[in-house]
Amino acid sequence: MFLKSSNRLILTITAFLAVVSLALTGCSDDNSSESSSSEERPVIVVTTNILGDVVANVVGDNFDVEVIMPSGADPHDFQASAKQVAKIMSADLLVVNGANFEEGMADVIEAAESDGVMILETISFVTQLDGDHDDHEGDDDHDDHEGDDDHDDHEGDDDHDDHEGHDHGGIDPHFFTDPSRMAQVVEGLSKFLVANFPEIGEDSLESTANSYKKQLENLDAEVERTLFAIPPDSRVLVTNHAVFEYFAERYEFKVIGSIIPATSTLSSASAQQIASLADAIRSNQVTAIFADASSSDSLAKALAGEVDGVKIVSLFTESLGSTNSSGPTYIDMVRSNSEAIASALLG
Repeated sequence: MFLKSSNRLILTITAFLAVVSLALTGCSDDNSSESSSSEERPVIVVTTNILGDVVANVVGDNFDVEVIMPSGADPHDFQASAKQVAKIMSADLLVVNGANFEEGMADVIEAAESDGVMILETISFVTQLDGDHDDHEGDDDHDDHEGDDDHDDHEGDDDHDDHEGHDHGGIDPHFFTDPSRMAQVVEGLSKFLVANFPEIGEDSLESTANSYKKQLENLDAEVERTLFAIPPDSRVLVTNHAVFEYFAERYEFKVIGSIIPATSTLSSASAQQIASLADAIRSNQVTAIFADASSSDSLAKALAGEVDGVKIVSLFTESLGSTNSSGPTYIDMVRSNSEAIASALLG
């Protein structure tokens, strides 16, 4: 009786193991198929979701694009998981914003560079602004970057691979608030990919890149039309932190102050700074404070409490919104922000 029971148990276990083995073999085949398909295309890992959306539109089906930061993340303090670090280290190309925008990932980016990962800093394609925004009087030369060929000097240049010593001290990293600059990034990125990935069809890359660049140029013109009705003396901005300087330069606005007087959300504001900004809001008859959708608005509420008749307007500043928001893509984000700014300042 015991032998019969033992044999029956052995057969049952054997059958079970056979089923598991087949299942695992099937999964292995599926995974192998997926892996084979994935290996056919180079992998681009992108730090921010804003750049992730842009890069995906530029490369089309020519590359696999993986984005590290989810929508709603604050790039200044986001830290990658172990799994995400592994993706970065195995990437064919790592695309970053640059200018210390990804503060929480600085050590990971540095480690990837040391490990030989090809890195592209997108801010290197545009004319950059100083990160010291103490003077907000607004210059009349906001269009100086338009038509400036200086940003083309590096396009397709392999010097992008050498980022050692690039601390970008004092540079404002928020170039993406200006879609005309993002169009320059698209052009530079396309040329960089053609130069560094010769196995990818140049015609296909240029086709998708040019198509998306045209969309950004149309977006830039659309934003100008949206903001056109705002009179010059109303084109003033108060923001949660110094994030809209590129936008202000491009569309002739004046940033009279930021609650956090720095380009990073990791900085802080003193009571004296908030009181001084409240005085500036009164004297300039400011009607709105623009807060970051991906950061706390507690300081904005504290400032609004100091001044009568000021509303808080949330904008997508450093991260895309969720899929059901008004800013799930870069183009949607810029359009939504410009519409919100126009609505707030026109009353």
